[in-house]
Amino acid sequence: MTPQEILQLIQRHEFWLERKPGGGRANLSGMNLSGFNLAELNLQSAKFSGANLSRCILSGADLSYCDLFCVNLDAADLSNAVLHRADLRGAHLRNANFTGANLKEADLRGGALISGNPANPATMLRADLSFAEMDAAMLQSANMSGADLSNATMVEANLESALLCGANLSGVNLRGAQLEGADLSGANLTGANLADANLTGVNLTGAVISRTNMTRVEMNRAILTNVDLTGADLTGANLAETRRALSRSIHDIVRDHVTWVESDGVMGVRAELSKADLSHQDLTGADLSGADLRGAVLVGSRMAGIRLVMSDLSEANLEGADMEGAMMDGVNLSNANMTATRLRGATLASVEIKNSDGKPTGRLWPANLAGADLSRADLTNAILSGANLAKTDLTGAKLHNTNLIGANLRDAVIDPAQLTLALRGKES
Repeated sequence: MTPQEILQLIQRHEFWLERKPGGGRANLSGMNLSGFNLAELNLQSAKFSGANLSRCILSGADLSYCDLFCVNLDAADLSNAVLHRADLRGAHLRNANFTGANLKEADLRGGALISGNPANPATMLRADLSFAEMDAAMLQSANMSGADLSNATMVEANLESALLCGANLSGVNLRGAQLEGADLSGANLTGANLADANLTGVNLTGAVISRTNMTRVEMNRAILTNVDLTGADLTGANLAETRRALSRSIHDIVRDHVTWVESDGVMGVRAELSKADLSHQDLTGADLSGADLRGAVLVGSRMAGIRLVMSDLSEANLEGADMEGAMMDGVNLSNANMTATRLRGATLASVEIKNSDGKPTGRLWPANLAGADLSRADLTNAILSGANLAKTDLTGAKLHNTNLIGANLRDAVIDPAQLTLALRGKES
């Protein structure tokens, strides 16, 4: 096809996009367009599957929704191009320039080429973006699972919620990149540069970390199950509230924990759920008394009637959780986030301490909520008698008929109008 014919086809495509007479969707599948200048053109939804677009100039072009399946874009210039929701499965993008390009929700997974000969099996092709230039590219929610991004430069690229499961990111430069909520499970990050990157909430389960520069990275709430960070430079990194996924079902963990409690530790296994992600889990009526839930994430979880007697939930995130009627005597909730948590009728009183013979010692172990954020929490009819509420934030909390007798309210922030609705004794 001559350049003139290509231009005529593109003109008909533009008519098709504008719904003008004489228009038709451009189908350039399998064609050799190597080195063509298609800059600034509107090629939205055009078909290019299997085409050779190597060294093409496509800067500023609109390629959103295009069929670019198994296309060859090696060394092509796609700077500032729009590839929103483009199908780039199995594409060859080695040394391509995507600087400033928009690849939101693009599909960059592997693809299978099927020949017309039934005797020949399908050929699986991995999307190859090795050595690609993707600085400041917009890749939010893009699917690059299994893609080869080795030695690519992605400085300050936006990869929020992107799928990079099993991707080859060895030697990639992700300095200052935004990866919040991205899935990098099983990815190879050997020799990668992630300095100053935002990895908030990222899933790094099973990722390979070796000679990886992670200086000053933000890793709050990151999932690090089966990840060895000894091979990373974490100077200045924020690892607060890093999480781990569960290796077993929560049902099995609770069952074994109940056995452990009922047998006084002779049988079963104590629930070790420190920093575990239990967001939106249904734990209604579960018995996790004495469990280790330090720093656990229980956002929006359903825990009505749960037993957490003497459990450690210090620095846990319970925002928006339903804990109505929960039994939490002697619990440790210091510095926990309980914003908008529903605690109606919950019990957070003291536990009587007994000696080795099971006889009362006359001493009590109070529930500890020091420094916890209970703003907008519903504590209607809850029992917090004797609890430690020092420096607790109760701004906007509902305290109707809440038992605060003997509670330590030193430096607590409380709405005076709500406090008048609570049951109080002398406060220390």
